[in-house]
Amino acid sequence: QVQLVEAGGGLVRTGDSLRLSCVASTQSGSALPISWFRQGPGKEREFVAAINWNDVVQYYEEAVRDRFTISRDNSKNTVYLQMNHLKPEDTAVYYCAAAAYYGSSRSYLDRADRYDYWGQGTQVTVSS
Repeated sequence: QVQLVEAGGGLVRTGDSLRLSCVASTQSGSALPISWFRQGPGKEREFVAAINWNDVVQYYEEAVRDRFTISRDNSKNTVYLQMNHLKPEDTAVYYCAAAAYYGSSRSYLDRADRYDYWGQGTQVTVSS
């Protein structure tokens, strides 16, 4: 069992930056791919970014590709999402999730129903 705890959300202005963190409760979390999803008001949960266990492979949703960076520090059991040039449409609850999956397929990792462990979410609000 892996517990995930997100932090780093907040209220910012258009163009600002935030760094979200996702800490796994056990070292085993460092062996799993971890992704960020978000759910905006009245919207479905959507994929944002994924990283495989050893930081070799990263995937991004097209709308964030040039602004967000996912990374991980396995010595700290932590995955980060650096978000730059934030826009009002980035407003959402951001969730990290871990999958009991030992591959690196984008078609697997961008589906929320593939994930076994979820954090509680952290709110990001971007004002215009």
